[in-house]
Amino acid sequence: MNIIQIAGHLGSDPVARFTSSGKKVTSFTVATNLRKGEDTVTVWYRVTIWGDRFEKMMPYLKKGSAVMVYGELQKPEIWTDKEGRSQISLEIYAEIIRFSPFGSGAKTQERAGHTQEQSSQYSGSSGQGSSGFGEQTFGGQSQKHSEMEPEEEELPF
Repeated sequence: MNIIQIAGHLGSDPVARFTSSGKKVTSFTVATNLRKGEDTVTVWYRVTIWGDRFEKMMPYLKKGSAVMVYGELQKPEIWTDKEGRSQISLEIYAEIIRFSPFGSGAKTQERAGHTQEQSSQYSGSSGQGSSGFGEQTFGGQSQKHSEMEPEEEELPF
């Protein structure tokens, strides 16, 4: 199994469809940028969500939205484009999707109204919620990761 984590922007709105057996499949593309010196290369991933996972999050995902996706990287497929160049298709089966804190512009300001509890609801996690970036929310109170770590003598090993 190949696990991957990417952060980027949606290249298309999510599209839901159903298989012949009636299983729901939602897909969209995410663009990530790799920087090598002064050059920037864009890598595209096709993200696939099986079933009703992240259903409450879908209305907020639009083309250009900044997201982070964690999931299983599928076997890359190589194909030839119209100009005869070889291209690679990369697909991720999503396990966790979160709004990215690295977004820019008006879209980030719009999402700033979402609480961390809402974000954890969308990521499919259970419990009180976690932003995943060194803070956790417990009963509406935010604590830094360093405040939650036990003292060294409290460790059981």
